[in-house]
Amino acid sequence: MRIIQINQKYPEDWIRVLNHIANLFFEDSKLKVDTTEADMKVSFQYRVDADFSVHTSAVLEMDGKTYMNDYSIQYDIDVPEREQKIRIKRALSHVFLNVLEQHTGMHQQWGILTGVRPTKLYHKFRQAGMSDSEIAEILKRDFRLSEEKVALLKEIVARQLVTIPDLDDIGKEISVYIGIPFCPTKCAYCTFPAYAIGSNRKQGRVATFLDGLHIELREMGKWLTENNMKITSIYWGGGTPTSIEAEEMDALYQTMYESFPNPETIREVTVEAGRPDTITPEKLEVLKKWGIDRISVNPQSYTDETLKAIGRHHTVQETIDKFWLARESGMNNINMDLIIGLPNEGIEEFQNSLDESAKMQPESLTVHTLSFKRASEMTRNKDKYKVADRDTVAEMMRMAQVWTKENDYVPYYLYRQKNILGNLENVGYSKPGEESIYNIVIMEEVQTILGVGCGASSKFVHPETGKITQFHNPKDPAAYILTFEEAIEKKIELLNDLYKK
Repeated sequence: MRIIQINQKYPEDWIRVLNHIANLFFEDSKLKVDTTEADMKVSFQYRVDADFSVHTSAVLEMDGKTYMNDYSIQYDIDVPEREQKIRIKRALSHVFLNVLEQHTGMHQQWGILTGVRPTKLYHKFRQAGMSDSEIAEILKRDFRLSEEKVALLKEIVARQLVTIPDLDDIGKEISVYIGIPFCPTKCAYCTFPAYAIGSNRKQGRVATFLDGLHIELREMGKWLTENNMKITSIYWGGGTPTSIEAEEMDALYQTMYESFPNPETIREVTVEAGRPDTITPEKLEVLKKWGIDRISVNPQSYTDETLKAIGRHHTVQETIDKFWLARESGMNNINMDLIIGLPNEGIEEFQNSLDESAKMQPESLTVHTLSFKRASEMTRNKDKYKVADRDTVAEMMRMAQVWTKENDYVPYYLYRQKNILGNLENVGYSKPGEESIYNIVIMEEVQTILGVGCGASSKFVHPETGKITQFHNPKDPAAYILTFEEAIEKKIELLNDLYKK
């Protein structure tokens, strides 16, 4: 824990943002006014002039050294008090970032941006009528993004608009996420609803959960049909949806297609088959029967020792075998995930993962950077897991960028997470024309995502204002079984309010 003493009390949301900035440099930090245990001291000053200009400064003192920075920005118009505070908060972030960069020697390519969805900011400026060059100038000047990150955002946004030409109007439609909360085992880095299917089946929870899910699918399908809602995409996630048996999958898809309106107009249906040890010929036949050919077969790594360390009970060879089994079974759009920075992995191991990926050429490759999620086993026992340093993970990301370009992949979606190694990002790459519509709409928050099943989160996005209301189904199967009927009622209430039904 790094204690940073600040010169005065600031609003809680300012402190939260400044804390996020500090955590880009230190694993854990806390800003305090009154403390005798400070590792460093920072004094902030700010003022707003009559011409709407904002001026800030920061002075950082540590170990007899002093680092200073001043920042000013001129605005053309006055704004309400709430917007004024956002301007000040952003300007304070500038000077705080600068003095911390001076002190540590680190350069943050994402500047003061600490949020999950930087592409959403690019879309906001685009929809306001700004040109790419104007957007680039704002991102560099106001948010301190590097040229490289601005170029990446520009490329992704352009690809999204090719994939979904009606992206700005797609809020009139709806997408559906269906959560199956079971996996063979839980990975050490995972915080998704993922419960060991073996023990839950013995306790009868799998069958009872599936009974509830059938009911929820029918009831939500009934509302969608009665209100003539058009479905853009459906995504089966979890957990691992292919953890259940082939006949159970078959029954669920039958309920889905019988219950949801106009299935012929659905642009995309995806099923996460991420754990290779859940894929069987029988399950692939079920997918083929229902016309589903978009799946994930996720290696994460092509090093057997790494797979054991993170709790994935399959081998590298099984990943390769199941990929080709899926391909030969008619799966025409296969995504594979790789994770940068897994325990004990460096340049050599990641190069091996890229070399193996080159042999298969999946339609899409999602490159994640390891994030220490608060509730994961890996975070709770950090001392057990030795991960790569900042420079190494940055080089691995660069390797991924070079490899994807050489193999004719394009970046099409991006998101970031707290506590992500190297303050990097997660990027989805695909062969042109094979992009996932669902991944784009959920990341850009351009339409309502109706969550069905265990651990499913619904995001109700107002089609005109963009205001978002969230509702979360229970993560635990036992809790879902007890409360799914209440969840159905609440979601219908929120849908009726959203669409004024």
